[in-house]
Amino acid sequence: MNIDVLKVIPRAFRAKGCLVTLTIFVRALLNFVGLAALLPVLYLILDIDAVHTNPIAQRVYDGLGFTSDKAFVVVVAVAMVVLIVVKNLLGLLLYRVERDYIYSLYRYLSRNLYIDYFNRGLSFIKSSNSAVLARNVNVVCYTFVSGVLRPMAAIFSELMLFVMLFAAITIYSPLAAVLSMAIFIPALWLYFTLVRQRVNRYGRTENEAQRRKSRDVIETYRGYADIKINNAFGRMLESFDRNVDTIVSVGAKNATVATLPHTITEVGLAVGMALLVSLSVFVESSDMKMIFGVFAVAALRLLPSIRAIMGSWTSLRYNKYAIKIIRDASISTKRKAENDSAERLDFRKEIRVEGLSFRFADSDHDTLHDLTFSIAKGERIGINGRSGAGKTTLFNLLLGLYEPTAGAIYIDGEPLSATNCRKWQNSIGYVSQSVFLTDSTLLANIALGCREEEIDMERVERAVRMASLDEFVRELPKGLESRIGECGALLSGGQRQRIGIARALYKQAEVLFFDEATSALDNETEQSINHSIEALSQADSTLTIVVIAHRESSLSYCDRVITLK
Repeated sequence: MNIDVLKVIPRAFRAKGCLVTLTIFVRALLNFVGLAALLPVLYLILDIDAVHTNPIAQRVYDGLGFTSDKAFVVVVAVAMVVLIVVKNLLGLLLYRVERDYIYSLYRYLSRNLYIDYFNRGLSFIKSSNSAVLARNVNVVCYTFVSGVLRPMAAIFSELMLFVMLFAAITIYSPLAAVLSMAIFIPALWLYFTLVRQRVNRYGRTENEAQRRKSRDVIETYRGYADIKINNAFGRMLESFDRNVDTIVSVGAKNATVATLPHTITEVGLAVGMALLVSLSVFVESSDMKMIFGVFAVAALRLLPSIRAIMGSWTSLRYNKYAIKIIRDASISTKRKAENDSAERLDFRKEIRVEGLSFRFADSDHDTLHDLTFSIAKGERIGINGRSGAGKTTLFNLLLGLYEPTAGAIYIDGEPLSATNCRKWQNSIGYVSQSVFLTDSTLLANIALGCREEEIDMERVERAVRMASLDEFVRELPKGLESRIGECGALLSGGQRQRIGIARALYKQAEVLFFDEATSALDNETEQSINHSIEALSQADSTLTIVVIAHRESSLSYCDRVITLK
């Protein structure tokens, strides 16, 4: 698993990971020092005469000029407290390095996964489940750093402390060390044997159920009207309940597993102390008190370490699925967000389509084959054809959202490619059948992609007038600052389309693409939108308009109609 984790961690974070490893080791060393500071106090409590019988204690006593045993004991106790306080302060400072590393890695992975999914293009987005993608970006990356990396760091730290403690105990009291191992190693073996495979399965099952549950919720609200009319909510609720039951069941089992470290280690401690007490009955030795005390102190500090190791190991196994998801996304190298340059591709003459073919990756035939035509600047072009003829696919190619399988699209003789696609998209506007609207204000939706402080209000108002939205805006309680609901839920179909037109006009697009923008509207609203589009063309003879429509009546204002067969 460590190799898999290393593959997921980006190269830029691996060097700093070495520093984090060092801080973990130092923190373990500080914890050991803190525990060691307790031993002199324990030694003095169990045997006050040790002040003079122990050579080291005697040298310290004489060197500091003490004349009172009680004063010496008090000073040792205070020194122990000061040392513990300093140790914990240093530990907190070192922990900040680990904490900052983990959360900066989370930010890096989540951001890069978000960018990576976006950069994979429209084909990938359409073929994927949006609930799964959202969960991977929002949840899985955090699960990786909090449920895999953090437990790994905890295991490493506690193992270091465990080794140092065991070495110290072995040097001071081999009997206490042997007894500790005889108690805790079987306990660890028993725990790992009982839960290893189960915890793996629990994690995978919980993640899959969470995905299905998220999908159920998103689809229920997205398709509310259809679900309501078709009385399908009961079936959706059944699926939701099944997934919640799975999550609850797995969570309950995992919660039970989480209690085992406490139970097992506590029983082990009780057994160890019982053995020492029994041994002291049969073996008379002046050292038995000290051995018992050393074992008790060591065991009380070893117990949290062993519990932490067990708990962290369980968390690591439970969240192991996150490693594969992030590794499969191949985001170990930094992803660049799409260029947000406002530079445009100069369009003066024509859009030329030559020998254009396109085939989807999972298809055995071309959706479009050897298509050739041209669109002159200022023309109004209609595109129609039967369902499945490839009209929307053609649009996605013209918009630069798909890459042709064969042939090319030329803008004034320059082939449309990855290098100039952003410039071309800056020059065009797009109004789909279902206009994308964010859950924000009308203003933010018209000036989509613009920072609030950069919005040109004069351009917005002009776009609103040209899209025939001005009367609607005046009726809104807060005007352009009114919120329009998720996906424009508070708007009519015609209003949504006009917002799409206003958005394209605000952008000052040179080419407007309408993808069946009026097909879902009633006849009166459709005619009104069509008249608005025609008026836009008449107001600006250089504006190029390309429209997809099923009904030929919707293309009556076009100069030419291209029919796909």
